[in-house]
Amino acid sequence: MFRRLTTSYEPYPEERAFLERAHTRREGEVEITVAVPSDREAERMLGVRLSSQGLQAVWLEVVNSGRERLWLDRVQIDRNYYTPLEAAQLSHFSMGKRLVSFGLLGWLFLPLLPLLPLRLLGARSANHRMDNLFRTVGFPTSVISAGEKARGFLFTPLDEGVKRLRVRLLGRGQSLEFPFSVEVPGLALSYRQLKIEPAGETQEVDEAGLRTWLERQPRATSNEQGTLEGDPLNLVIVGDLARIQECFGAWDETESLTLGTAWKTTKAFLLESRYRYSPVSPLYVAGRRQDLALQRARLSLNQRLHLRLWATNVRFEGAPVWIGQVSRDIGVRFTPRTWNLTTHLIDSDVDEARNYVLNDLLVAERVARMGLVPGVGAAAATAPRRNLTGDAYFTDGLRAVAVLSRTPTAPSVLSWA
Repeated sequence: MFRRLTTSYEPYPEERAFLERAHTRREGEVEITVAVPSDREAERMLGVRLSSQGLQAVWLEVVNSGRERLWLDRVQIDRNYYTPLEAAQLSHFSMGKRLVSFGLLGWLFLPLLPLLPLRLLGARSANHRMDNLFRTVGFPTSVISAGEKARGFLFTPLDEGVKRLRVRLLGRGQSLEFPFSVEVPGLALSYRQLKIEPAGETQEVDEAGLRTWLERQPRATSNEQGTLEGDPLNLVIVGDLARIQECFGAWDETESLTLGTAWKTTKAFLLESRYRYSPVSPLYVAGRRQDLALQRARLSLNQRLHLRLWATNVRFEGAPVWIGQVSRDIGVRFTPRTWNLTTHLIDSDVDEARNYVLNDLLVAERVARMGLVPGVGAAAATAPRRNLTGDAYFTDGLRAVAVLSRTPTAPSVLSWA
């Protein structure tokens, strides 16, 4: 107990095992390397746990082999970035924080109050060392001169599971952009537990063949046995996994359902708090649960958009075709159809969630082509259908199709009558 009142600051900044997971991209004479240490790796290296302050360290290396100097646009990486000294200040040791962490047991330290000045001096010394370390390892400059290299950490808000960022460099008459999606160890992401390998031989289709194939697909999800119909399959995404992760940069992955994540979900439900990576229940298409699930949560777990995608063996212009389902949770209600007697209530206007996804991708300029095809079939608000947990929904019956683009682009419309 006495040790917790002392200030021990032992960083090991030379430890860089996380660089083994670095991602490197090159365009012309410019090379960018990005890596994100796990929370434990960052704590070992910097001596404090950044996640407790909602912070995350991102390693960036820029090699400029050209003849013009380049300007790093830090706001493009994250408009809410922290300066090294700001991140250090948030991470500083505080005797008040240490005493409060003991709660009601804090009164036991009253006999040690005469030692408090020594402890304060220790904390002050540790905080001074921390300031120097953060300043030393921080990315040094926004200007990378011709023939020069710059490397160091940027401090950003915390993103678990996958860190998505876009590095932009500006020069005389040029703008270079390097998108990255970097997996961060720590979360048990659901798609990592699955083998995304649809049955059957790969089938390449043209535009007309894609429409024909889509019109033959199941109209809705089902239970595991395939005996009951669930939410409508109202979305089609064309692109590989890496491109999906990049284009859905504002969405979060979902964790696998375990005792630990179930408890985190329960706490978020009871406290009406946010849990960005909350698991989603499995739905099935042709006997297979979703291969990938993404979500956008509001401040409460009870309100979120959730998207499920199933990989198929069909390819359009060489890119995988995914069939999906998206809906919007707007609350929680009682139901005898689930083991925990509760379920999320979905917005009955499921077309709104479908349209949101399409608009979200259009705003990001990541849709090369788009279109609509027949899907579940129309259902009026006066005569709605119901999903597996009994929620009503109405729809125009169409599926939105989005062919993802590797770079920002203006979309064209698929030539379907």
